[in-house]
Amino acid sequence: MKRFFVLLLSSMSVLLVNAQSLEEGRKSMYYEKFRTARSVFEKLVTASPDNPVYVYWLGQSIIAPDERRDDDLRMAKSIYLKALDKNSSNALLLAGIGHMELLEGKTQDARSHFETAISLSEGKDIAVLNAIGFANGNPDSKNGDLVYAVDKLKKATQLKGMKDPDVWTNLGDAYRKQGDGGNAILSYEQALKLDPKYARALFRSGRVYESQGSGQQEIFMKYYNEAMAADPNYGPVYNNLYRYFFYSNVSQSAQYLEQYLKLSDLTPEAVCFKRTEILYQQGLFGEAVLKAKECLAAATSDVNPKYHGILAMSYHKLNDSIQSLAAFQKYVANEKPEKISAAAYMTYVTVLLQFEDRHEEAGKMVELAVSVDSLESNKVSYLKKLAQHHDNQKKHSYAGDWFRKVLSVKSNHTKTDIFNPGYAYYRAGDYPSAIELFSKYVEKFPEDLLGHYFLANMKAAQDSNMTEGLAVPHYEKLVQLGDSLTDKTKEKSKLLEAYLYLSGYQYLVKKDQEAALLLNAKALELDPQNEQLLKNREIMKKNKPGGKSAGTKAAGKS
Repeated sequence: MKRFFVLLLSSMSVLLVNAQSLEEGRKSMYYEKFRTARSVFEKLVTASPDNPVYVYWLGQSIIAPDERRDDDLRMAKSIYLKALDKNSSNALLLAGIGHMELLEGKTQDARSHFETAISLSEGKDIAVLNAIGFANGNPDSKNGDLVYAVDKLKKATQLKGMKDPDVWTNLGDAYRKQGDGGNAILSYEQALKLDPKYARALFRSGRVYESQGSGQQEIFMKYYNEAMAADPNYGPVYNNLYRYFFYSNVSQSAQYLEQYLKLSDLTPEAVCFKRTEILYQQGLFGEAVLKAKECLAAATSDVNPKYHGILAMSYHKLNDSIQSLAAFQKYVANEKPEKISAAAYMTYVTVLLQFEDRHEEAGKMVELAVSVDSLESNKVSYLKKLAQHHDNQKKHSYAGDWFRKVLSVKSNHTKTDIFNPGYAYYRAGDYPSAIELFSKYVEKFPEDLLGHYFLANMKAAQDSNMTEGLAVPHYEKLVQLGDSLTDKTKEKSKLLEAYLYLSGYQYLVKKDQEAALLLNAKALELDPQNEQLLKNREIMKKNKPGGKSAGTKAAGKS
């Protein structure tokens, strides 16, 4: 009997320790101290590999960090699959594997596993419904079904004995992601009724108002301050404020960063990076370089490519283009393209353009910047930057190519949008491309003289003897539009050119002396003292078309 009680007490002791450890791990998840949580759950799974609750939370701790890698996702999925091999009907594990499938974009497979988990638990397991709702509705989920998340989380809140503020907070997050701020706030308030010190709900309430813009700063800061007062150890709110003030008030951002770092369980490499990043943002570029080098030297794991990014940007600010180029090359070679900002790509372009032989590489970076930026105006500015550079270098054909790309990203083309590539090709002597562009110009802006003028000019060059009359329709349209102008001053030179050409065409090609003189007279109305016009008039009056003295010098473009 005595031995029985000893064994019973020993078993109870183990259960109590495990329960405490599970709570410790979940608490670490709440504080977003994911490394600590993972360590706790790894020990629990090692001791009890068949416990589905421990396995579920171990997987969650692996996939939760923002800086998770593809290897982490594969590891978490492997852990869930291994556990399911032994316990294929466990609802919580099925919810976990469904979460992994959502992250992989396999939405149908995920839904199938979620529905199976709900069926097996008869829709009465709060933890299962919460896991499914979180997988679909958390703000970081890209592939979740928000309506589905809200439905499952609402059902969880209605189950008997539901006292977990995490469920209400997850419901609030799903509403917030849906854009339903009112129901999000109501859900967070329900979480706080269960636990008035639940800082996560206060923090998430603040996030609702922060998403509405800086005009709501007084309101969201109230929530953030309440969260910090409710639980001074709740690190996520400090991390958020560090990020929020990063661009607008860097000194305040730096203060919040230090408070966050005291509470976080980030790796030494991650801490070092954040301190490097804030030095750069403070404009301490030399110190940022030194700190980045210090971090790189001390790194014990894979080097974060962002160090090379900060080095590249810092060297650029220090006007060291050679060092900046070398750092940018490492950054772009080692970082995932989607993790590099458009601003970083364009800074790299600025560096590349300082070297004569790097314009093709610069073009690739501009294309990447365009691909990662969602704003049309930004895309246009990136393309124009490179086009203008080529134009300044008198590489007009390249300029035309890049100005032309603007048309592919803009939804509504202005006169300038079409003129820029057309004129660049014109200057490059690429008349077919220029004609194509200016044809679009006159199609969209038929009353504007400029498009007709350039088409006439290029057609005249292609038909130098006037025999085909290629330029005639365009010069005639130019004259027609010019005649309707009240003030012809701004268009005088274009109109004079048109009259000269048409007069010459009538005299030399059509042999129509009267029509030629009439056009000459119209030109003289614009410029009565024009020597070329006066000379042409005298020649055309004295000589019949086709006579010995009637040559190309008597008319045409001056």
